[in-house]
Amino acid sequence: MHSQDGMTNSKEKVGDVTDPRRVVAKRAENLSPAMPYVRGWAEAKRGADALAEQLRSAGLGTDFLGLRADVTVFGDGLVCLGPIQPEAGETLARLLVMGLAMEMAERADHQGQSAPPEAPAA
Repeated sequence: MHSQDGMTNSKEKVGDVTDPRRVVAKRAENLSPAMPYVRGWAEAKRGADALAEQLRSAGLGTDFLGLRADVTVFGDGLVCLGPIQPEAGETLARLLVMGLAMEMAERADHQGQSAPPEAPAA
């Protein structure tokens, strides 16, 4: 519903502002006792803590000071990175690429694809 000035009416359904995965659902600032907030937040907290541990081990612990757990009005947990410096984003992207490359190499090694081809018999 829209008001005369084109702004969204506060009575708009929450479902109207979500994507299929519900990642952009409204945050649960006004908690409702009928929603499973605790479970979603607890899952997000575990994810945020695991990410924080890995960021600290990579030397990026102080670059993600806004890292926190959150929850949507549907009770879906979210891990919020918070604002970060561009350099931290670039470093995180490089770490992800390196990790994926290592994982792909390991999979190829397990499947025997990284072994050099055998020379043909003479």
